[in-house]
Amino acid sequence: MLSMLGTWRLVAVRAFDPEGREVPSQYGHLPMGVVTFEPTRMMAVLGDSRPPAEGEARFYTSYTGPWTFDGATLVTRVDGCSDPARMGTDQVRQVRAEGAHVVLVPPPRLHQGVMQQPELVWERLA
Repeated sequence: MLSMLGTWRLVAVRAFDPEGREVPSQYGHLPMGVVTFEPTRMMAVLGDSRPPAEGEARFYTSYTGPWTFDGATLVTRVDGCSDPARMGTDQVRQVRAEGAHVVLVPPPRLHQGVMQQPELVWERLA
């Protein structure tokens, strides 16, 4: 079974509309992120590294909490986060291996008026 333990760097984000066409993701074209999984806790920090347009904020999110992984589904019970609406929720991600990378697939979300299915591609650092 795939192990999530260690530190991972975000290398790409893909997003698809309901018809399967690739669309711009909320992470922008230069996403950045790191996630660390320890035996009982995880911490994720994600953002958009492009310079913000004047008067526009860049995307940023972070959360931490205990996690479980059954080989296909990762569940994190959030007990600390940048978005108060996530506190106490379960953040569920489907997980699959793609060569040397792991892909985390969160639930679909609305971005710029388009429902999209994001896929976050991670590379293990340690």
